[in-house]
Amino acid sequence: MLVGQHYQNGYVCDDIEEGIALFRAHGLEKDPQIIPVEQTVQTPQGPKDQEMKIAMFWHNGVQSELIQPIKDDVNVYANAPSNGAPIRFHHICLRVPEWTEFRAACDAQEFPVVMERDLGPDALRFIYLDGRKAFGHYLEYTHMSDQMWDITKAM
Repeated sequence: MLVGQHYQNGYVCDDIEEGIALFRAHGLEKDPQIIPVEQTVQTPQGPKDQEMKIAMFWHNGVQSELIQPIKDDVNVYANAPSNGAPIRFHHICLRVPEWTEFRAACDAQEFPVVMERDLGPDALRFIYLDGRKAFGHYLEYTHMSDQMWDITKAM
């Protein structure tokens, strides 16, 4: 299930400052803001809590997301084992233009739903599908209003 507009690559890191420094050493000019996130996501096993630090920045038309997990009851970020580098690839993110039919299609396709969160049609909705067996990484899909998309692009 590869639909939507690919706009983001996600990476897991043990130290977000070290991950940012790696990108800075390879052309990132503006330091991103580090955002603390505490959220409850829905999983097939019920609600699970997560706490993390994230940083997002655009470079050459692609957004990079760095994630430093602090608490991950879903255990989705621990599935990106250390590779000896400050960061490790975790997922791609694709924006879909319509949510209701897309979300229903997620239940009928081959990649298991890992977690999701719905902050409403004018905010952000996301779902992670486990595409590791086919693609070697997770697939994150987002839906957001055009206003939220403009905010995302301005980060």
